[in-house]
Amino acid sequence: MLNTLNVVRLLPELILLVTALVVIFVDLYARRRTALWLLPGVSIAGLVLAFVAAFAQWGAQEVVAGTLAADSFAFYFKLVAAVTVVLVILASVRYMRERTRFLGEFYAFLLVATLAVFVAVSATDLITVYLGLETLSIVSYVLTGFLRDDKRSNEAAIKYFLYGAVASAIMLYGFSLLYGLTGTTDLAEIARRLQAGDVLANLEWVAWPAVILAAVGFAFKASLVPFHQWAPDAYEGAPTPVTMFLSTVSKATGFAVMARVFLTAMPSLGEYWMALLYGLAILTMTVGNLIALRQTSVKRMLAYSSIAHAGFILMGLVAVTAPAGGHPFNGLDGVLMYVVAYAFTNAGAFAVVAAVEDGTGDATLDNFAGLIARAPFLAAAMLIFLLSLAGVPPLAGFAAKLFVFAPVVRQEYYALAVVALVNAVVAAGYYLKVVKQMFFVEVPERPAFAVARGMRWALWLMIIGVFGVGIFMNWFAFMSVRSAAGMLGL
Repeated sequence: MLNTLNVVRLLPELILLVTALVVIFVDLYARRRTALWLLPGVSIAGLVLAFVAAFAQWGAQEVVAGTLAADSFAFYFKLVAAVTVVLVILASVRYMRERTRFLGEFYAFLLVATLAVFVAVSATDLITVYLGLETLSIVSYVLTGFLRDDKRSNEAAIKYFLYGAVASAIMLYGFSLLYGLTGTTDLAEIARRLQAGDVLANLEWVAWPAVILAAVGFAFKASLVPFHQWAPDAYEGAPTPVTMFLSTVSKATGFAVMARVFLTAMPSLGEYWMALLYGLAILTMTVGNLIALRQTSVKRMLAYSSIAHAGFILMGLVAVTAPAGGHPFNGLDGVLMYVVAYAFTNAGAFAVVAAVEDGTGDATLDNFAGLIARAPFLAAAMLIFLLSLAGVPPLAGFAAKLFVFAPVVRQEYYALAVVALVNAVVAAGYYLKVVKQMFFVEVPERPAFAVARGMRWALWLMIIGVFGVGIFMNWFAFMSVRSAAGMLGL
């Protein structure tokens, strides 16, 4: 039964739910001209309130209604999600206004998707995990195909839906095997029953399929190879603000759920899932970067780059240690650090792509030629984001890579570290292709173009975030360590 304290713990989710309803009513009853600024304004206000409600409860450590964790790990991802969706909304104001008249539905769906993220990252029960991820997936399908008259958007949504339906079914089957093994869907209770008695001794042949099938659903959401096929088409066909959301918030949710399920429910199966994630990390980094090298669309190139970065994030989970006194280079700390750095960096890169699409009509590599002369602010911003993606200090990407490389080396996974280092060099190659086009290719006949005010604000905030995470990495490391410690029971 919910008491007053539980309602307080659920305040971020309740705020988002109420805000989504308010957005729908504003869309129904406000005049068109008023709605154009009121819809994003109300959405941002709700997200800011949800952020404050989550931040005010930092340090809590309890479970609400037996299914949702109110802990620092969940609040960390809620804070990242709230900030990132605010940036998405700022970047989407003019972009979506010029492409659709269904703005109320767009912002309402974004808020519902964020609500699903909040539920998924807090879930401590397999049923709640599934409901959170499936709600996020369904809303993401709709957002991907939101531009109804755009054939690429429709095709992307259909591909995303088909892959997602199969992945969800496979994941659910894996959950059913875990339930069959233990007789419960509670994550902590699953761990206790797997460690007690002779469950694994007698039914070890069921453990491998359960781990693999559950991992498929998480890998789909995090776009890990070979479950990544939907991502390039979905990222390219979706409205670019939606791509910002999918490549950051949605991906981070996949890693949050993967970490909670594996570390809370299946620590005794660590030898199985760590070996699996080790292979997936190498495969994801390598395939993502090699295919990105051949792309001529910057949006599609960033899609494959996003896949490759998922492999880097996965390194942190591979190097997660048992309780180690809160060591600052624990692998889970690295995952959390990478998530916040990647949110600012990748969202910023896709925001620049959206601005270029607005100004030129497309996001091919050729349209970035001479950008420094046509839109100097965009060229400078894109340079910062690309350098951060490449891991250049003192930007956020450097801090992120430091915090995933360090635990991998400390665990003596030298092969994984070498593969990651080579992939980092490969990635720098295709990032520099974009830099070359922007700064060293002159196209005098192409006109300059302006950047929307909301987009400019979003880009400034993301630039500040990229430098802030890189320069003040110790503070973000402290937040990451505290969040990871709560999850690992330290």
